[in-house]
Amino acid sequence: MRLHRLEVAAFGPFSGTEEIDFDALSDAGLFLIQGRTGAGKTSILDAVCFALYGQVPGVRNAVKGLRSDHAAPGAGPRVVLETTIRGRRLRVTRSPAWERPKLRGSGTTTEHAKVILEEFERGGWTGLTTRLDEAGDLISRLLGMNAAQFCQVALLPQGEFAGFLRAGADERRKVLERLFATEVFTQVEKWLADRRAATGREAAELAAAASSIADRIAEATGSAAPRGERPAVPAPRRGEQVPEPAADVEVLPAWAAELAGEHADVRAVADALRDEADVVVRAAREALEAGREVAERRRRHADALARRDALTARAEERSRLASGLDAAARADRVVPLVRAVQDRHVRAGQARRWAEETRSRVGTLLPPSASEDVLAKAERARRDEMAKLADRRQEAARLSELEAERAELEREMARLEPEEARISAALADLPGIVEARRAELDEARIAAAGRPGAEAAVADARRRLDAAHRRDQVGHLLGEAEAAHRDAVDAAQDARQHVLDLRQARLDGMAAVLAGELEDGEPCRVCGSTEHPAPVTSLALIPTEEQVDEAQADADRAQHDREGAARQVEALRTERDGLLETVGESAAEALAADLAEAEELLAAATARAAEADRLESVLHRDEQELERVRDARDGNVRALTANRTRRAELDAEEKRLRAALDEARGTDPTLEARIDRLGREADALAEAMDALREADRAAEELAAARARAKATAEEEGFRTPDEVLAAAMPDEEQAGLRDRLRRFDDEEALVRDLLADRTLAEAAAGPAPDLDALEAALAEAEDARTGAASAADRARHRCERLARLRADLGSAVRAWRPAAERYRVAERLAGLTSGKHAANRRSMSLSAYVLAARLEQVVAAANERLGRMSGGRYALVHTTDKAAGDRSHGAGGLGLRVADAWTGLERDPVTLSGGESFISSLSLALGLADVVTAEAGGAEIGTLFVDEGFGTLDEDTLDEVMDVLDGLRDGGRAVGIVSHVAELRARIPAQLRVTKERTGSTARIVV
Repeated sequence: MRLHRLEVAAFGPFSGTEEIDFDALSDAGLFLIQGRTGAGKTSILDAVCFALYGQVPGVRNAVKGLRSDHAAPGAGPRVVLETTIRGRRLRVTRSPAWERPKLRGSGTTTEHAKVILEEFERGGWTGLTTRLDEAGDLISRLLGMNAAQFCQVALLPQGEFAGFLRAGADERRKVLERLFATEVFTQVEKWLADRRAATGREAAELAAAASSIADRIAEATGSAAPRGERPAVPAPRRGEQVPEPAADVEVLPAWAAELAGEHADVRAVADALRDEADVVVRAAREALEAGREVAERRRRHADALARRDALTARAEERSRLASGLDAAARADRVVPLVRAVQDRHVRAGQARRWAEETRSRVGTLLPPSASEDVLAKAERARRDEMAKLADRRQEAARLSELEAERAELEREMARLEPEEARISAALADLPGIVEARRAELDEARIAAAGRPGAEAAVADARRRLDAAHRRDQVGHLLGEAEAAHRDAVDAAQDARQHVLDLRQARLDGMAAVLAGELEDGEPCRVCGSTEHPAPVTSLALIPTEEQVDEAQADADRAQHDREGAARQVEALRTERDGLLETVGESAAEALAADLAEAEELLAAATARAAEADRLESVLHRDEQELERVRDARDGNVRALTANRTRRAELDAEEKRLRAALDEARGTDPTLEARIDRLGREADALAEAMDALREADRAAEELAAARARAKATAEEEGFRTPDEVLAAAMPDEEQAGLRDRLRRFDDEEALVRDLLADRTLAEAAAGPAPDLDALEAALAEAEDARTGAASAADRARHRCERLARLRADLGSAVRAWRPAAERYRVAERLAGLTSGKHAANRRSMSLSAYVLAARLEQVVAAANERLGRMSGGRYALVHTTDKAAGDRSHGAGGLGLRVADAWTGLERDPVTLSGGESFISSLSLALGLADVVTAEAGGAEIGTLFVDEGFGTLDEDTLDEVMDVLDGLRDGGRAVGIVSHVAELRARIPAQLRVTKERTGSTARIVV
C-alpha cells in the first residue's frame, strides 16, 4: 500500500480544506511530520485510518465528534485519500456522522456517515460502491488486515508498544489476540472442554442408566447388585469436573445371567405343581356338573306336568279369541269402503259451500245464474286488457325519470347562475393584483442580490477585527517574552561562566588534589615513585567533581530555558508579522465600526431576501388563483348552456307521455290501479269456475262410493255399515290376539315335547343328587389350584421381567462402552489443549502456545533492529516462564526479558531507561509489523509512520535509530516520522509542517 494524496476538510483540528501530497514526501524516502503540541500531527494519521476503515486508532475512536470545532456551521467534515493497494489505484471519500444546521427553521439534524470508493481505470475514475460495509470489506480484503492490525503495522504507535513491552501476560495476550487470528485455537480449546463435559455427562448418564436397570433387576429378584455407590450424573454447571464413569458396569451382564438361570429352575417346579392341581379341579367340576344336570332334568319334568294342567283350564278362552279374530278379518275388507263413503260425503258438502261463496263474489260482474262458459269469456276479456296495459308501464317509469332529471337540472341551474356572477367579479380584479405582486418581487430581488457581497464584507471585517485583537495581544506577549528571553540569556551565560570557573579552579588545584591522595609506600599515579618527599599544598578552595557536575547540570537547564525562550519569542514574532500583513496598523475601534456597518448592510440585504421569498410565494399563489378562476368560468358557461338545452328536451318528452297515459288509465286514478283491478276481477271469475267444477265432481264420487260399500258388505255377511264398524278391530289389537293364540299353541307343543323326553322321565324316576357335597369338593380343589397357579404365575412374571431387563441392561452396557471411550479421549485432548494434563509438560494452553510462537517470531524480527540501535548491548528474550505471582493455568509462554550483553544478565523490561525503552519498543513495533504483515498475506506497506518518542534519545542513539529507520526505505518504502523534536528538523529535510492557529490548524509541505 502506498499513499499518494490526502485531503481533509473540517476534520479534527483542520477547519478548512488541507491537501497533502504524499508523493512529494515519499520521493525523499524519509519525511518528518512536525508541529507544536496539539497542532494535529496525529490527526493526519487519524485521517488516513478513517479513510480506509471508517474509524480512528485507539481510544480516540470512542469520541464520535470528528468534525472540527473551528469549521463554519454548515461545513461538512470530509476525508479524501488516494492510494495504491496491490496495484489498484483507489480513491476513498468518507464523511463521518455530524450534526448540521437545519435548512429551514432552527436546530440541527443528523447527517449520516457516507463513503464513495472509486478506482482509476482506463484514464478515469470508476465508482465501485457507496455502501459503508462493502467499502470496508473490499479495503480489508485488499490490505489483508483489519483496522487494529493496520494501526500496528502502518502507524507504529510507540506509546502503546512501550506498554506492550512492560505488560503482563494477560495484557500481552489481549494485544496479540487482537492482531493474530487465534480465535480458532481458543474455540478449539472451548470445543474440547465442552466435548469433555458433554461426553463425561453422556458416559455418566449411560452408566447411571445401566445401574438403574441393575437396581430394577435386584428389586425384581430380591438380590443385591454387585457394585458399590451409584455414579452421579454431573450438574450442567460451567467448569465443573465430570466424574469418571463407573467401572463396575462391565460385570452387570454376567451377574444378571446368573440370576436368570436360578429363577428359571424355580419356575419349572412351580409349573409342575400347578398342572397337578388342574387335574384334581377338572375331576371335581365334572362330578358337580353331572349332579346339577340330573337335578335340572327332574325340575323340568315336574314343571311340564304343571303347565299341561294350566292349558286344560284355559280352553274356552282360546275358542273366544279365535271367533273375534275371524269377524275382524272379514270386516277389514269392508271398512275401507265405508270410510271412503264418509269422506266423500264431507268433501261434497265442502265443494258445494265453496261454489256458492265464489259465485256470490262475482255477482256484480255477471247475471245471477251465469253458466261456466259466460264466466270463462268474462275472465278472458279482462286478461287480454291487462296484457295491453302492461306495455304502458315503461312509459310511466320513463315519466318518473323525466321528473327526477328535471328537478336535478333546476337545482344545478340555481347553483350555476350565482357562481357565474361571482367568477366575473373575480376576473375583473385578479389581473391587476398579479401585476402589482410581480413588480414588488422584482424590486425585492434587486435589493437581495447584494447579500453575498454583504456576507463577504462582514466575514472580512470580522476576520480583520479578530486579527487586530490578536495583534495587540501578541504584541504585549512578545514584549514579555523578549524580556524573559533576555533574562534567560543572562542566566545561561552566568551559569556557563560559573562552570568554566569551577573547571579552571579544579584544574589549577589538581596537583594538590593528587598530593592529598598520596600514601607512603604507594606509587604515585603521576611519576610512579613510592617516596613523596615534598607534596604540593594549596590554600585555595578546590571544587569537587560533584560540584562541577551540579554546576554543569544547572548550566544545561539554563541553556534549555534560553532555547525555549528564544523559540517562544520567534513564534510570537512570526505570528505578529503575519497579523501585521493581514490587518496592518489599523486600530481595533475603527475595525469594529467597519464590522458594525457591514453587519447592518447584511441585515438589510437579508431582510430584503426574506421579503423576496415571501413575495415569490404570494405571487405564485395569486397566479394559480387567476388560472383557476379562468378555468372555472369556462366550465360554468359550458354547464349553463348544456342545462338549458336539456330542459327544453325534457319538457317536450314529458308532455307526450302524459297524454298517452291519461288515455290508457280511463276512469281509474292510475295505470297500476287499473291493472290491479282487472287482475282481481279475473282471479275471482277463475275461482268461481273452479268451484263449480269441483262441486259437480264431488257429488258424482259420493254416489259411486255408496254403491261399492253396500255390495261388499253383503258379500262378507254384514247387513248394515254399523255392523261392519262394530266388528272391525285395529291392527294392534288383532296382533295382540294372534300373539295370545300363538302362545297357546307354542305352550301346548312345548309341554307335549317335554313329557315325551325319556331322559327327563328317567331322571324323575331316579334318586335326587347331593349338590352341596359336590360343590364343597370343587371349592377345596380350586383353592389348592389357585395357590399353585399364583406361585407359577409369579415365577413366570419374574422370569419374563428378568429377560426384558437383561435385554435392556445389555443395550445400556453396549451404549455405555463407546461413550466411556469417547470421554477418555476427549478428557485427554481437553487436558492437553488447556495445559492441565500431565502430558503437557509446559502447562500451556493451545492458544497460548500459538501466541508464544508468534511472539517468538516478533522477538526474532525485533532483535535485528534492537542490536543496531543499542550498539549490540541489548536483545529481547522470549521466555515461556510465568510471571511471578501468576496462578492461572495455561498462561505461560508470553514472557519478555531483556538480555544485557555488558553484564551477561537478563533484566525485566521495566528496569530500562526512557531512551532504552523507546528503542526496545520501536524494535518490537517494527518486528510485530513484519510478522503481522506476513500473517495477513504479505500485503506490501509502501508508506508507514512512526509516532513520537524520539525526545528520550541521546545523539548517538538517535543516529542509530535514524539509520534503522533509513533502512526501512529499502524497496521504495516511504517512512514518516511524527515528532516535535527540534533536532529532527535539521536531520530530515522533507517535512510536513502542521501549524495551529485560533481558527484551526493548517498543513504545508517543505521539501
